[in-house]
This record gives sequence, C-alpha cells and structure tokens, in this order.
Amino acid sequence: MKLFIALLIIFLIFYFVPFDLPIVSESILNGFKMLNEYAREHVLLCLVPAFFIAGTISVMLKKDAILKLLGPDAKRYISYPIAAVSGAILAVCSCTILPLFGGIFKKGAGIGPATTFLFAGPAINIAAIFLTARVLGWDLGIARMIATIIAAIIIGLIMEFLFKEKGVGGFVQTTSDGTDNVKAVAFFLIQLLFIIVSGLKINPTVKYSSLGVLGITTLAMAVFAFEKDQTKSWIAETWDFAKKILPYLFV
Repeated sequence: MKLFIALLIIFLIFYFVPFDLPIVSESILNGFKMLNEYAREHVLLCLVPAFFIAGTISVMLKKDAILKLLGPDAKRYISYPIAAVSGAILAVCSCTILPLFGGIFKKGAGIGPATTFLFAGPAINIAAIFLTARVLGWDLGIARMIATIIAAIIIGLIMEFLFKEKGVGGFVQTTSDGTDNVKAVAFFLIQLLFIIVSGLKINPTVKYSSLGVLGITTLAMAVFAFEKDQTKSWIAETWDFAKKILPYLFV
C-alpha cells in the first residue's frame, strides 16, 4: 500500500508539474547542478571518509575513553570544553560532521557533549578560524571562535536538560574483545588524516598522492590487521550510518 501511494504521488507530480514553463525547467536544472556540485565537492572526499570514521568509532575503538571524557557521567567542566574544541583539527562542513556525531554518540557520548561537538565542529576548525580572520580581521575571528564555543556549550546543556540520560549515552555497542587498541587507534588516525588532507588547499599532485597512500593503507589494515568479523562489522556499521544520514543530505 505504501509503495502504491508513493508511486501515485510520483505520477501525479510528473503529470501536473508544468515543465514547459522556463522558471520550472530552470529551477529543476539548477537543482541538479547544485546536486552535481555537492557530489563532486563533498561526497567522495568528505562524507564517505566521515562514514568510515564513524564506523571505526562505533566498532573498533574502546568506549572507556569516550565515556570518561564525553559520557553522561563525565564532569561537565571536562566533557563540554573537550567536545567544543575537539573539531578544531577537522576541516569539515556541517554535513560531514553528522556521521562523526553519530559515531561518538552511538559509542556512548552523552547527548549534551555530542551535540556540542556537532554544533562547534564545522565552525571551530582551524581553516574556518583563519579564513574568518583574514576576511574580517583577527578581532572578529577570535570573537567568532569564542562565541561558537559558548553557543555550542549552551546548546549542549539545553539538550542534556531536555533529554535526561540514564546510564551511558547513545546506543552503546561493545567493542570486540579481540580488538588491539593500538591498531584500532592507528586505523582511526589514518582515516582522520585522510579527511584532514582532503580539506587542505595544497598542490593537487601532493594532495591526491597522499590521499592514495592513506586510502591504500586503510584498505590494507582493514583486510590484514583485523579479524574478518571485525572488518565486516566495521563495513556494516559504516553502511548503517550512510543509509540513515546520506538521503537527508541529498534532499
């Protein structure tokens, strides 16, 4: 029944929309052009790595550190400042931050610190700070950074108040006992370095050569450094994040 209704709606749209009107055809064409630009500039080198990083956080990293620093029971004067500034090294946009937010929340971060990270991440990164400072001046650049941190912390505290948490935050997934923490952290850092390099404005040859090396290293570690079940869980978790978040970003 739901499929029938969906098909009926699609049919009615194509039947009644006046495609012959210039304003309609131009609007649709411009929409597809924007989608094309989004796919070229954001999906392959930003969103896809972010989904894999979120999968790594959920499956392979030990939850103890996240719970200690960002969990619901962590001291607020520790968890919120860390969440507010932890996105500083990431040159990510507001869409790329979503999978990372999902990863730390699912691993056990409290809703408050996780929301603070979500709001501060895109605005607090070093690239955004320096760009703002160059365009508007250092006084406004620093003021923007401070205002971002304060606003993100306030929003996180409001979310924590509205959604009272019991126990650990998110939908915690236990890390496999067989995971080597050193290998897991190295695996995470290589992917993190990939997303950092992808946002750098450097020589294209150096940039894409570095991305190729990092991508091959990530693939090699996924195949040879971890057990088969762990790699499967990582891929499954990555796909779970992608299918839940990606459709909304394209819309």
